[in-house]
Amino acid sequence: MIYSMTGYGKSVTILQDKKICVEIRSLNGKAMDLSTRIAPQYKGREMEIRTLLTNVLERGKVDFSLWVEQGEKADMPSINQAVVQGYVEQFAEVAKNTGLSVPQNLFEVIVRLPEVIARKEVYEVTEEEWALVLEGVKAALADLVAFRKQEGEALAAKFQSKISNISQLLCSVEPFEKERVEKIRSRIEESLAKFAGVDYDRNRLEQELIFYIEKLDVNEEKQRLSNHLQYFLETMEDEKGQGKKLGFIAQEMGREINTLGSKSNHAEMQKIVVRMKDELEQIKEQVLNVM
Repeated sequence: MIYSMTGYGKSVTILQDKKICVEIRSLNGKAMDLSTRIAPQYKGREMEIRTLLTNVLERGKVDFSLWVEQGEKADMPSINQAVVQGYVEQFAEVAKNTGLSVPQNLFEVIVRLPEVIARKEVYEVTEEEWALVLEGVKAALADLVAFRKQEGEALAAKFQSKISNISQLLCSVEPFEKERVEKIRSRIEESLAKFAGVDYDRNRLEQELIFYIEKLDVNEEKQRLSNHLQYFLETMEDEKGQGKKLGFIAQEMGREINTLGSKSNHAEMQKIVVRMKDELEQIKEQVLNVM
């Protein structure tokens, strides 16, 4: 089964007052090219994430993002009420001892004093929380793999259509191939007829004709191309990860088609070869997207 390297997956995990969002995008590439953007609190788990992605996705240019969307309460600053109460009591005591009045804007004064706004403690990720986050990563990954499979099915249908077209074009060569041989023979004999009175060995002529026609014979190229077409279809049914192999087979198909064109020596056959090249070129372009 064919899998495309193009895909997209996303998941959202709700954890108390925050959302953990995971997004994965992938495009075609010769090897695994992974870039990550991970929220600071989960940065220590990056190698675990990278290993998981690499083992599952294998190839392609992959962009991975994991970010946190905090709830409203989580974003609010924390006021240290004990410190504020302490400052109020101290202001009252100073006013009592000195006879000075307490400022009317006492709260505005206090919030500027040290330790009133509580510092956020360093956040530590528990194993329970990480297990839930990891499930979110796996869900986004499964989503992307499903996307790749769907794209792969579309590619497989396109390949089957193109292979069928090349196979039909290959069959259409045969009538012109026989016609070509007769035209070559007639052209040579007409050329010899211009030399009236010149004696020549007809047996030797037949031998030379046979030798010349054999050099233009394309049966081997046709057979090899037919085998490559069948091998391409068989390889498509293998396990995922056959993109490079399909690319090599397409190259071999191209060699046989090119040789067929160089040997054709016939206008209609050359037109057929051009159409075959067009179909093959479309296969080569799409093979680059196969895992």
